[in-house]
Amino acid sequence: MNSVGISGPGATPDITQESWNRVLDVDLKSMVFISKYAIPQMVRSGGGSIINIASVDGMRAAMTKNIPYAAAKGGMISVTRAMAVHHGRENIRVNCIAPGMIYTSMVEAIDEKKRKIRRDLAPLGTEGQAEDIAMAATFLASDESRWITGVLLPVDAGLMAAGPQSLLDNIIDDYVYT
Repeated sequence: MNSVGISGPGATPDITQESWNRVLDVDLKSMVFISKYAIPQMVRSGGGSIINIASVDGMRAAMTKNIPYAAAKGGMISVTRAMAVHHGRENIRVNCIAPGMIYTSMVEAIDEKKRKIRRDLAPLGTEGQAEDIAMAATFLASDESRWITGVLLPVDAGLMAAGPQSLLDNIIDDYVYT
């Protein structure tokens, strides 16, 4: 399981080469090179499951400006699919989880007002926990998912299923009438 991520703040004009390189090295390059060394071992043992943890930020623009992070997580999604194709006949499944608004150390500094907005953006109206990702990963690692490879599984309280207009009734009272 490749689960690493550091933030890379900034819109395109604001990012530095140092930040870009660091985020891509930590978030994407590490996943590729850990897999590079794990795959031969998996082949020797008869196969296995690789699970990459990306982010919904790799699928759509985020609440914050974070171009390096979005690029790294988007790259992880693409590499997951390619690896699934390349190693399927070696009995190696490769899948990707895209967490949504999960409460992690990366968001500890967010104030309660923004955390409420984050919750309200998704149809379930809740903030996820690490356990939510762990349960999805447990499924993808198990034999119950033996015929699943190359998928991107958003674990996001329905965030990727919704557009802003679809959630208007869920949030209008809180933001218009207060």
